[in-house]
Order: sequence, then structure tokens, then C-alpha cells
Amino acid sequence: MNHFCTITTADHAYKVFALSESLMAYDESISLHVLVIDDSFPSSPFPQIKIYFLKDVNAETVAQNIISKYKTQRDKLRWSMKPAFMKHLLSKPEIDQLIYLDNDIFFCNEFQFLFDYLDEYSFALTPHNYERTPDHSQNMLEANYRVGLYNAGFVGANKSALDTLQWWAECCLYRCEKNPFRGTFDDQKYLDLIPVMREDALVVRHQGCNVAEWNRYVCVREKMDDEVLINGKFPVVFIHFNYTTIREILKGNDLLLNEYFNSYMSSLTKYSPEITKASLYKKPTTIEALKYYIWKVFTQKGW
Repeated sequence: MNHFCTITTADHAYKVFALSESLMAYDESISLHVLVIDDSFPSSPFPQIKIYFLKDVNAETVAQNIISKYKTQRDKLRWSMKPAFMKHLLSKPEIDQLIYLDNDIFFCNEFQFLFDYLDEYSFALTPHNYERTPDHSQNMLEANYRVGLYNAGFVGANKSALDTLQWWAECCLYRCEKNPFRGTFDDQKYLDLIPVMREDALVVRHQGCNVAEWNRYVCVREKMDDEVLINGKFPVVFIHFNYTTIREILKGNDLLLNEYFNSYMSSLTKYSPEITKASLYKKPTTIEALKYYIWKVFTQKGW
């Protein structure tokens, strides 16, 4: 059996159910382990979903300390509990391999090869694939170093990585914040060190994995024989439908993902009928716009 896990709040249960539905379209025997940071959760329509609450996963000191430190900061608690929850699950005798997924991910193709990777590698990470050229995309080039080389919405690990998951959890306990001065970005920037620390860490090169707004220039979508391929080679395996990905699709800037977004919406509305495309569209916040403006001013002045 293939084991996945995610972390959520109760009000985002519909995303968890859509994620589960997309996984079961390719393997009905999967198990999706869900850590809920609230005290309750809606009844699951799928027996493949196993629900956990914070009280179920706080046996280890690092998990206790993370919960205590971030209990009033829901986002930081969700992010910081990723390695602790993964370690908790991989410590079970029946789970040898595990893939963590953000709950806004949706699968569009078979995924067994990801678990096959974990037969050989202890850790699997997907790069953001931000633009890398300093001549016209300086902001995205620098994002590699501000935000991190790897996206923490997908992390694969097997039992031999328990020590690295402990290290990652301790890093999240140390600081889970966006702080360019310290070189931190929530739980995510710490992942940059894992391929340095572990010879058996894998950077997933399949560009159909973790397709999102941030990689639409490096991972070019192309329609070939009625199939969307990334750079003419890779089928779309899973898409990260965070608000920026949805925003670019709805603005018409990522049209070849529209058919997948329609499938995602169809699944979401089964479990939350009031959800609309408009309700998922988020304009850049004032703070986001201001940060970009300040960066632009400094860049143009050559600072």
C-alpha cells in the first residue's frame, strides 16, 4: 500500500477530499493520513483517509515543543508539524515509505514511480524551477535564494530518513518565519540543505511533478497529440493549485492548465458546493505589491 499524508484545518476539508479523490483515480488502495490541527473534522467520504489530531502525534519532545510554541499560529503550526508528522508515521512498522503533500495538490496521472524512487533514495524533493536568468527575470532568480530551491508542498521519505526528519523538525522549532536577514523561509528553506547532508537524497527531475504558477516559464506547457506535456516530454503528474497558480489560470496566463483546473473545481464542489472560481481568485495583497515595488526600486538603482 502507498502511504500519503497531509496537514489541514477543518475548514479546508474539501481540499483534502479532492486530493484523496485524485489519488484514488490512479490507485484505490492508497492510504491518506491527515493531521488536523483543529479539534474536529467533517466525516470523511473515503475509508482510505485516516484522521489524526495533535494529541495523537505529540509523543516526542520535538512535536510537543512545536505544538506549544505555535499553537496560536495556525499556519506556522501546520508547516512546522510536517517533519514531526512524517516521522510519527514512518515510525509505524507498517509504513516504509511516505509522501507528504499540501492539501491543495491534485493528481492528473499515475504516481507509482514516485514510490519507486523511495526504494533507492531516502528523500525526494521537487525543485521550484523558478526562472534562472539574470538578464530579464532577476526577481525569480533571486527567489531561488529567498524562498528556497525546493517546494515543501511535496516531500518523500523512507524509514532511513528518520534522523533527517528529526533535524528538520528541530529547525522548524528553532524558527518558522520568513526572514531574509536570517536566511529562513518558514519550514521550506531548510530543505536546501538536505541534498548536501544526504548522498541518497533525490532531486525529482520529472517536470510534470509539482506543476505550478512559479515554474510556468521553465516548465513550459505544450499541447501535443491532445496531451499536455511539459517541455514536450513530461506528462502532468500533479499540479499545486495554490492561489497564485489559480490566479494565473483565471487571468488566462496558463491556459493549458485550464482543463485540469476544471477537473479540480468539479472535485472541490462535490465537497463544498458554495466554492466558485471567483472565490478562489486572490489579488496580490498590498504587502506583496509593496515588497515587489521596493525590490524593483533597489534593482533599478543597481543596489
